[in-house]
Amino acid sequence: MPQASKVLDRVLVLEMVRVTEAAAIAASQLTGRGDEKAADAAAVEAMRAALNELDMDGTVVIGEGERDEAPMLYIGEKVGTGQGPAIDIALDPLEGTTICAKSGPNSLAVLAIAEAGGLLNAPDVYMDKLAVGPGLPAGVIDLDRTPTQNVEAIAAAKGVRAQDIVACVLDRPRHEALIAELRALGCGVVLIGDGDVAGVIATSDPDTTIDVYMGSGGAPEGVLACAALRCVGGQFKGRLLFRNDDERARARKWGIEDLDRQYDLKELAKGDCIFAATGVTDGSLLEGVKRRRDKMTTESVVMRASSGTVRWVKGEHRLER
Repeated sequence: MPQASKVLDRVLVLEMVRVTEAAAIAASQLTGRGDEKAADAAAVEAMRAALNELDMDGTVVIGEGERDEAPMLYIGEKVGTGQGPAIDIALDPLEGTTICAKSGPNSLAVLAIAEAGGLLNAPDVYMDKLAVGPGLPAGVIDLDRTPTQNVEAIAAAKGVRAQDIVACVLDRPRHEALIAELRALGCGVVLIGDGDVAGVIATSDPDTTIDVYMGSGGAPEGVLACAALRCVGGQFKGRLLFRNDDERARARKWGIEDLDRQYDLKELAKGDCIFAATGVTDGSLLEGVKRRRDKMTTESVVMRASSGTVRWVKGEHRLER
């Protein structure tokens, strides 16, 4: 367990919940409306406003994209009052924009914070991901092994058969071969339409019955998921995937030279960190925003790596205020 940071004040734990609550509430007003861009923009604007109220010298290291592509919460943007500790921030104001637009499960407002330099400044490219929950021997997973070899290693560590393992995979055409290989082994495969931060975190919760997360998704979401696993335990392996020279150049711009490197959990999220998420729609991790005549309710989770503490926060928000 990492030492408690002197920079991450205990007060910031609950402040992060207020930030994700603001984004989730804003996005929830567009749940099921079919407009992904509008829902994302509402969440971004609300999260940015909430961050700028905090006494900190915050830098967005994982955000909505680079400055030319994103008007708010872009990589490198400064947030907070500028008065206070230097903090790196990884965020996804609306994890699962399509989910929110279609009113599907597991849409979240998510962020993680760490001391400056504590989070990998990952470019907005794909990442090959492999994750398991706590309690397994170190090195049980490795991206240089085949999916079959990884499943067999996990099964051996758990003392079960390979066909007893359940894998979570994003439902994408690029994963057809992976899904076929897992099913040929007899594994259960939980396919999710979006929201791989929640998918990775699900490996740490026995109630989900998910043993492993496999497949490629956004690199920024990989770092966010790692921040959560640093708090609750687990293992993660990630490798950046590049489709063209432009993406390789983008990675080098952010200081990444070894483009084939396999990153470990503690390389993606170092030292003490805080992870917070608020449900936008109902899901396996959190309930979504509920609107009633005079109030809204929210459910959030906030975790800290140094203490291993996980807090579940129920919020009630009066509409007249």
